[in-house]
Amino acid sequence: MSTEVRPTSRRGFTLIELLVVIAIIAVLIGLLLPAVQAAREAARRAQCVNNLKQIGLACHNYLDTQGVFPPGAITRPANTPGGWGHWSTQAVSWRVLILPQVEQSNVYNSVNFNLLADAGAGNSIATAWYVSNNSFLCPSDGQNNNGFRPYNGNDGQYPMFAPPGVTKVPITNYNMSFGDNYAMLPLGQPNPWETPLPNPTPGRPRIGWNGFWGTIGVIQYGGEDGGARGFSDYRTMNVVSIASVTNGTSNTVLIGEALPAEDANNEFWTASSAGSGMTIPINFYTGAAPPCSYAVPQDLKNRCSYASRGFKSRHPGGANFCFADGSVKFLKSTINLVTYCALGSRAGGEVLSADSY
Repeated sequence: MSTEVRPTSRRGFTLIELLVVIAIIAVLIGLLLPAVQAAREAARRAQCVNNLKQIGLACHNYLDTQGVFPPGAITRPANTPGGWGHWSTQAVSWRVLILPQVEQSNVYNSVNFNLLADAGAGNSIATAWYVSNNSFLCPSDGQNNNGFRPYNGNDGQYPMFAPPGVTKVPITNYNMSFGDNYAMLPLGQPNPWETPLPNPTPGRPRIGWNGFWGTIGVIQYGGEDGGARGFSDYRTMNVVSIASVTNGTSNTVLIGEALPAEDANNEFWTASSAGSGMTIPINFYTGAAPPCSYAVPQDLKNRCSYASRGFKSRHPGGANFCFADGSVKFLKSTINLVTYCALGSRAGGEVLSADSY
């Protein structure tokens, strides 16, 4: 008896079935990518928090040694002979002072503080100038170029001094807070946030106090001499003890995030980039780059405008801040501006609820 063996036929996938499979894969990838990106951002944000904690700890180590928080900058009057810190050519920021506390003693020691000639500041700092410090860089900022940006130009940085032949400028993602001192008035153009003097609008909370960028007695505005309300004073050497933080160290911002690409004045070493203020909303965009000129009023969104001196980050929805007690908190960009300014004031007597930010 013979058995007939019939060849089996193999049916392939139809075009419609292939398209369905491809569509399903595309949907799965579309669902997966945001999750991957969110996980990466969470890791970058955690690293940023760690950076701020390390910087805050360094400031407290400086406080333990010196009895005061690091001053925003080391400066001296222009008519004072000798000494480091001539305002126009040698004024160095608070970051330089805490380099030994962030395990950068070799960089700190490479700065020749004995080279006192005003024109020699760039030479004295040439070695340290080209050292990038990751502790001062936020990994979420994809435009910080590993710590350096071009020297001058529409997209470049404008330091107070620099080594001879410089082509790039060391930058930072972290500025000290000068609190709710004016960041723009009276030097900058009128803006929608700060309270103008001498006639503030009755019944409206005041935003901004005289003492431009944390200075004392530099600019008399609206009948006020002003004073430093935060921690950073970029010019007049005001220093802050922990006893003077009467609003509470856990309620007062010490350091926050900054974006060099949106601030032409941002750089690591010199005094003019020491601080940021809290009268400008978090993450206010100032990335426009028409020709930079500080001699004429600029559009608020220009990276050369005084509005660029607010705190900002690449983190979605807000920025990280280190408070004076060393804790790090994420503040939303939607925070009420009055509350935000109160967090910048160290001794203004403002009352804040724990659920207000």
